[in-house]
Amino acid sequence: MEKIKTGIASYGLSGQVFHAPFIHTHPQFELTSIAERSKDLARARYPQARIVRRYDELLVMEDLELIVVNTPDSTHYEYARMALEAGKHVIVEKPFTNTVAEGERLIALAGKQGRMLGVYQNRRWDADYLTVKEILEKGLVGQVVEFESTFSRFRNYIQPGTWKEREGGLTYNLGSHLIDQSVALFGIPEAVFADLAILRGGGRVDDYFILHLLRSSGAPDVRITLKAGYLMCEPEPRFVLHGTEGSYVKYGVDKQEMLLKNGAQPDTPGWGVEDETEWGWLHTAKEGRRKYPSRRGHYGEFYESIYRHLRLDMALPTDARNVLPVIRIIEAALESSRRGTVVRLANIGG
Repeated sequence: MEKIKTGIASYGLSGQVFHAPFIHTHPQFELTSIAERSKDLARARYPQARIVRRYDELLVMEDLELIVVNTPDSTHYEYARMALEAGKHVIVEKPFTNTVAEGERLIALAGKQGRMLGVYQNRRWDADYLTVKEILEKGLVGQVVEFESTFSRFRNYIQPGTWKEREGGLTYNLGSHLIDQSVALFGIPEAVFADLAILRGGGRVDDYFILHLLRSSGAPDVRITLKAGYLMCEPEPRFVLHGTEGSYVKYGVDKQEMLLKNGAQPDTPGWGVEDETEWGWLHTAKEGRRKYPSRRGHYGEFYESIYRHLRLDMALPTDARNVLPVIRIIEAALESSRRGTVVRLANIGG
């Protein structure tokens, strides 16, 4: 079967850590080209790939089947549009777009062109998230009444030289992950009540958020709270589940990102497996309190799902149509924080 010839639009942190290693190690993909504007890091690491200096050079490569748009958030819409119009399948880094309207236009264009449009929501393959999903599927805590998901960060200064301190903000950045995971677990909420803030001196974009996702009266009565901040020196639990039969609490974050940043490759034996010391605690009325084994995480499953979609015609879980509600929720959160009131999703976007 012909390999999926893939180009990466940028070789910053995202390209180096989250995309190139998984494309390179997947037997059904070929890392054909990488756009790296000025440095030669990609050439040294992937000498078999063609290195280009401009994004538009990827668009004219006739043999290139798939382009990964992993550039700054503000370019996602335009770069994805260009790739689709060039007849390429497209993966867009999270956040998918900045607005629902942009997302709807890209989805319509992908349909018109007959091309795949996927969103890189890799944290659906976090070890801790997969463990929460398993606990819910097995009903180990009974009927869930409360779900909390938190990313704790500590950086008490404005990091120089990064676009993430100038555009987007934490709600678009980490919020895209937390919201996507919540929607995948519990479905699309009816409304949002949110508080977004800039807590660090000199900040230009939000570096704190807390979102309450409100469900319709006909849905199971679960309270959903999502939170992240840059001034959380003492981490809060990554996940908290409370139910009618017990609770599950998990500290720490999936370690794949740390391993990748340290140069580890995803084909390393034992990849994504957490040590018992990292497991969360399951406490039920029937069985008491015990460590609950974490599922194995693997971001490579994202690219496996792309392969299955393009070559085996299987459904794509991170199809842009499935991820667009994340952007709708973010827009609702921004409006809710501005107005200090609950915002219904039905009033957002087209």
